[in-house]
Amino acid sequence: MESTHAVVTGDARDLDLPSDAVELVVTSPPYPMIEMWDDAFAAQDSAIGDALAAEDGDRAFELMHDLLETVWTELRRVLVEGGIAAINVGDATRSLDRFRQYPNAAEITSRMRNQGFDVLPDIIWRKPANSAAKFMGSGMVPPNAYPTLEHESILLFRNGGRRSFPPGDEARYESAYFWEERNRWFSDLWDVRGTDQDLAESVRDRSGAFPVEIPLRLIRMFSVHGDTVIDPFWGTGTTSLAAMLAGRNSVGYERDSDLLATFDDRLEGLPARSRERARDRLERHREWVREQAADGPDLAYENEHYGTPVRTKQERQLRLYAVESVRETDEGYAATHAPVETLS
Repeated sequence: MESTHAVVTGDARDLDLPSDAVELVVTSPPYPMIEMWDDAFAAQDSAIGDALAAEDGDRAFELMHDLLETVWTELRRVLVEGGIAAINVGDATRSLDRFRQYPNAAEITSRMRNQGFDVLPDIIWRKPANSAAKFMGSGMVPPNAYPTLEHESILLFRNGGRRSFPPGDEARYESAYFWEERNRWFSDLWDVRGTDQDLAESVRDRSGAFPVEIPLRLIRMFSVHGDTVIDPFWGTGTTSLAAMLAGRNSVGYERDSDLLATFDDRLEGLPARSRERARDRLERHREWVREQAADGPDLAYENEHYGTPVRTKQERQLRLYAVESVRETDEGYAATHAPVETLS
């Protein structure tokens, strides 16, 4: 199996893709009203810089989301019927004229709904806290202290009705997840620790990179082998890296060409890391099976590739692939994938 990963230096407001070209969106855009992205927003609309200088937070917030909405319009065009858009975003707290929270998740949800997307239940993921002093505000005296923001939201949207597949579609059933993975991944609360990025601090600060576990889960949850995943705010390529690990194709758009140069470093040793991830995933399932043997329900089915018991019929054809090699192409990268059991 081979996957391709195109990387485009360009603006996601004008995607050079045909309609119905991708099956999944996984992205984390610049967060409006977070100071590290002020310059990026203002460079595209000088009125945003003017609003910030005038300490008009409401106006700046609205204009920043106007920019993002031009991307959401393009995503509606390129996403197939039934395709899913997963948007990772955090709300912002900021003092301009006064301290307040700017509800990015709610604003994106409203604008995606206006674009015609169906809103699906979202996911909250808790980030590691950086300090034991978690409060903001006036300290020990009420009422002017505030809770900290220690979570982000993964907003989920569907483009039209549910996606359809031919009966017994092999790629779909090979892309299945284990029953216990389903129960963990499809919870609306995630506790994801660490970055798993190997990024320099200066690069992480510029890109706001999220842990690779976030897009990897989403890609496994909402796409099948051979699908194409798009990230219109590519950054340091975390979504493309996750797509390689999951055996999907990807397309990324990034305006900051300097960030693209960091991706090669992230591919160093990827085949070995990919094999380790796949084998760890299988071992976690086998450990779960051993736990069930003690006092759990009977596991009446068997996976045909690994000979391990599984809970449902849909898991019988589940097959794990790992990256075997990665090479550069004119458009970006191509990866070959091999079934886990054939790897030395």
